Amino acid sequence: MEHSLSPGLYIVATPIGNLSDITLRAIEVLQGVGAVACEDTRVTGKLLHHLGIKKRMIRYDDHAGEGDRERLLSLMEAEPVALVSDAGTPLISDPGYRLVRTARERGIAVTSLPGPNAAIVGMTLSGLANDRFLFAGFLPNKVKARESVLQELSCVPATLIFYETAPRLEASLQAIAATLPGREVAVARELTKKFEECRTGSPEEIIAHYAAHPPKGEIVLMVAPPTDEPLGDVDVDALLLAELAESKASQAAARVAKATGMDRKALYARALELK
Repeated sequence: MEHSLSPGLYIVATPIGNLSDITLRAIEVLQGVGAVACEDTRVTGKLLHHLGIKKRMIRYDDHAGEGDRERLLSLMEAEPVALVSDAGTPLISDPGYRLVRTARERGIAVTSLPGPNAAIVGMTLSGLANDRFLFAGFLPNKVKARESVLQELSCVPATLIFYETAPRLEASLQAIAATLPGREVAVARELTKKFEECRTGSPEEIIAHYAAHPPKGEIVLMVAPPTDEPLGDVDVDALLLAELAESKASQAAARVAKATGMDRKALYARALELK
C-alpha cells in the first residue's frame, strides 16, 4: 500500500536493539519519504535493507553545520524527509532539536512518531520509583564536572536517568557512591537484545559485579530518589576525606552536607579535625 506524505519533517523512532520493535507507522513513513536524514548511513542502511526499503540517505549528526541544516530545511519544504538516530527516539540526547526548532520557526510541518526509547525501557525494568524521573543525558567525562552535576541533581525528588558507556560505568558508579551515598542504583544494558539485563543494588555491589563480568553495550544508569530515611552506615569521615583531598574544609563540608542532608557546621568542625 502506498501512502502520500505531505512535505515536512518526520521524526521516526527506530529499534534500540530488536529490529522487530519497529512500528508499522514508522515503516509506512520510511517508505513514503523522499529522503532519510541519519547519524550514520551504514547503521540506517542496515535497517532500511532489513525492511526492504531503498531511500536516499543524508548524514546529519553532531558535526553537522548550519549549511547542512539549511540544505535539509530547503529539502523538507519541497518533500517529506525523515529524521532518525542510530537507535531509539531522535533528539533524546542528540542535537537534532536545532533542526526541529528552525523548521517550526519557518512554518515547516513537523510530525513525531512515538517508538522505542532506551531511557523509558530501562526505567520500566528497574523497579525504581517511576512516578517522577529526570533524564540527564550523559554525565561529563571529567571527574570534577561529573561530581558537580551529581551534586546539582542530589536534591531532585525523582529517579535520575543517565546514558552511559561500558568503559565509563565504573567511574560514574564511584562518583555516585561518593556524591549520593545510600542511594540504590540500577544498570540496564543490551536492552531488547538476547543478553538484556537489569541489575539493582548499591553502587559498590554493581561495581563488584562488573569487575568480575566486564559489561558491553550501551547502558542506562538510574539512581533512586533521595529519601528522608537515616543514612545508617554511611562513612561520613570517608566522604569528608575524599573531598578534603582536593578542597578546603569549608568546601568539603558544604558538599557532604548537600549530599547527605547533615548539618554543615558539624561537618565543618569534623573536617577541620580530619585535616
